[in-house]
Amino acid sequence: MWTARLDDRRMFPIIRLLKLPLLLNNGRTWVFSVRSSRDSTGLYIISKMSIGIGHRRPPATIAVRYLRRPPPPLATTASRHRHPLLPPAAATTVNRRTSPFKPQANSSSAHSATLRISSSTSSNPNPEEDEGTVIGPPPPPPPAPVESQEGQVESQEGHDGLMVGPPRPPPPSEEIGSDSDSDSSEFDRDVNDLPRIPLSNEIMLKGHTKVISALAVDHSGSRVLSGSYDYTVRMYDFQGMNSKLQSFRQLEPFEGHQVRSLSWSPTSDRFLCVTGSAQAKIYDRDGLTLGEFIKGDMYIRDLKNTKGHISGLTGGEWNPKSKETILTSSEDGSLRIWDVAEFSSQKQVIKPKLVRPLRIPVTACAWDHDGKRIVGGIGDGSIQIWNIKPGWGSRPDIYVENAHADDITGLKFSADGQVLLSRSTDSTLKVWDLRKIKTPLAVFADLPNNYAQTNAAFSPDEQLILTGTSVEKEGTTGGLLCFYDRIKLELVSRVGISPTYSVVCCTWHPKINQVFATVGDKKVGETHILYDPSISQRGALVCVGRASRKKSVDDYELQPVIHNPHALPLFRDAPSRKRQREKALKDPFKSHKPECPVNGPGFGGRVGTTKGSLLTQYLMKQGGLIKETWMDEDPREAILKYADAAAKDPQFIAPAYAETQPEPVFAKSDSEEEDK
Repeated sequence: MWTARLDDRRMFPIIRLLKLPLLLNNGRTWVFSVRSSRDSTGLYIISKMSIGIGHRRPPATIAVRYLRRPPPPLATTASRHRHPLLPPAAATTVNRRTSPFKPQANSSSAHSATLRISSSTSSNPNPEEDEGTVIGPPPPPPPAPVESQEGQVESQEGHDGLMVGPPRPPPPSEEIGSDSDSDSSEFDRDVNDLPRIPLSNEIMLKGHTKVISALAVDHSGSRVLSGSYDYTVRMYDFQGMNSKLQSFRQLEPFEGHQVRSLSWSPTSDRFLCVTGSAQAKIYDRDGLTLGEFIKGDMYIRDLKNTKGHISGLTGGEWNPKSKETILTSSEDGSLRIWDVAEFSSQKQVIKPKLVRPLRIPVTACAWDHDGKRIVGGIGDGSIQIWNIKPGWGSRPDIYVENAHADDITGLKFSADGQVLLSRSTDSTLKVWDLRKIKTPLAVFADLPNNYAQTNAAFSPDEQLILTGTSVEKEGTTGGLLCFYDRIKLELVSRVGISPTYSVVCCTWHPKINQVFATVGDKKVGETHILYDPSISQRGALVCVGRASRKKSVDDYELQPVIHNPHALPLFRDAPSRKRQREKALKDPFKSHKPECPVNGPGFGGRVGTTKGSLLTQYLMKQGGLIKETWMDEDPREAILKYADAAAKDPQFIAPAYAETQPEPVFAKSDSEEEDK
C-alpha cells in the first residue's frame, strides 16, 4: 500500500511514481494521472481493490483509466453511493441501517436511509471546479517494442491500442499471498458474476392521481407509457422533456375503465392499450387513435362463436416478432389472438382447460420471445401453455394445476424459453423450468401483492429477477423492489422505493440500463426511474440536467381589442322617430297587436272556427238560426239512416268477410228486456 500526502513541493516524487503502471495482485493494471486545484490538499491511498480519498478541504480530482475491467466506483464521504451487490454472507439490503430480513419499525426512516442520490447531485467530480492544471512532468514516452525469445516483436498496447509502459511481469503464484488476498479475490468473482444494478440516482414521473397499473417503455428507451386506475394514459418523451418531467400527452381510452396493460409493437410505431372494457384500442406513437377491436355478443353462450370478448379485459401483449398480431385475455374466460390489420378479425379463440365446466377468468397472458408460444394464468390458479403450430386448438401443451393458491398477476418467459416466472396475489414469486414443469425451481415467499397487475421481470442479461411488493395495512417495510439471483435462486438485494406506496410494475430496460418501477395508492401514482450515470445511457440522463427554457415577452400571444369610435352609441346619429315607429309597429309585442282568429280546428288553447267568427256563431245560435238537434235524436235511427249507403258501398268490414262469411251473424242477446 502506498500513501502520498499532496503538499506543494514534496508531492512531485509521488506524482511521478503514480504515473507509472502499477501491477496489483489481482492482475489489474491502472494508469493514474493526478490533477489538483491550487489550494487543495488530500490523502490518496492506493490499494489492490479500490482508491480511497480522504480530505479536509474539497478533494482533488483523480482521473482513472482502466485497461482491463472497470474497478468498483469511488467511495466518497460526501456521497451515499454504495456498491449495489453485496456478498452472500453479508446483509443483502441496500439500506445501511435495515436488514433485508428484519425491517425497521419506522418505515420512513428506513426508506430515508436507502434513498438514492437526487438527480441534482452527482458523485462524479465537477470539471468546472478544477483549474485543469496538471501537476508534475508529462508522462514518459512509450517504450520501443520488445523482441521475445522466439523472435517475435511484442507490442505493449492496452485494449485500446495505447502504449502503457514496460511489459507485464508474470502473474504471482497461487502460493504467494495471504488469506485475505484469496478472500478478496473470491469476493471479486462473486461480485463480477452479477450485473451491477443502477441505483445511485433516481427521478420520478408524476401526474397520475391513482396507482399506476401499467408500464411500457419503447425499444429505444426514449418514450414511456404509464396507465393508471384514474382511467388515463400519460406519454413521456425523454428527448423533449426538461427537468420538470412533464408528460406531453394524456389519453383517456374508455371513460370509467381502469388501464390494465400497455404494450409497444416490435417497431415501436404503435402501442396496445388494454382497459377494463371488453375492447382493446390501438394508438400510434403520438397518441392518435388508430382503431378498436370489436365486442362480442354477450347472449351467445359459446365463446368460440362470438366475434370478440364479452367481458372486461385483464391483460394484453403485442407479438414480439409480428407487428400485426396481438394477444388479449379477459374475464369471460378466453384468450384471443387478433389481426391488427382488421380490427374485426380474430385469428384464434382459446378456451382454457377447466376442471369444472364454469366460466373462470383468465387473469394474465404473455408471449415468449420468439412469438411461438403463449401462456395464460387462469383464475383457478393453473398455468397453461400453448405452442402455436398448424392445427393447434384450445388444448394446452403444458398444464400446471394449482400452480398458485390465488390469482396470477404476472407471467414472463426467459429469452431461451426454458424458464417461466409467475407472480401471484398469494404473496409468492415462482420460477418454473419448462422442461420439468411439475414442481417449481424456487418459491420466493413473503412478497405482499395487493394489485392484479403486479409483475416480475428479468435483468438485461437475465442473471437477476426483479419484482415489487405491496404495502401491508399493518406493515412497516413499505414498497420494495427485490432482486433475486436466477442461478443461485437466492435474494441479492432489496431496495426501498417508497415508504407508503406499493410497487406494482417494474422493468429493467436493456438498452439504456435503467430500472423503472411504478408506485401509488388511491390518491397518487408515480413512476420511479433508477439509473447510474457511470453505466446508464440516455433515457433519464438526457432530460434530468436540461433546464426549462426561460420565458420571453415574445412567447405571449396577445389578443388586442380594436375600438372603432364611430361604432360607439355616443358617436352614432340618432335615428328618426318615423323609423322607430315603423319598427315598433312590426313588433307584435310593442304594438300590442290583437291575435287573429284561427281558421280550422283550434290548437294551443285557442278555439277554432269554420264559418265566420265566434261572435257570428253566438248571434245565430241565440236567434235560432243554428239548432243543435243531436240531443233530441234517437241514436239507433241516426245510425240506421246510413245502413242503405253502407250496404251498397261497403268499405271496411264487409269486404273482409266477403268470402268466408258473406252473411253477417249477429250476437244473440241474453237479457230478457231486449227480447221483449
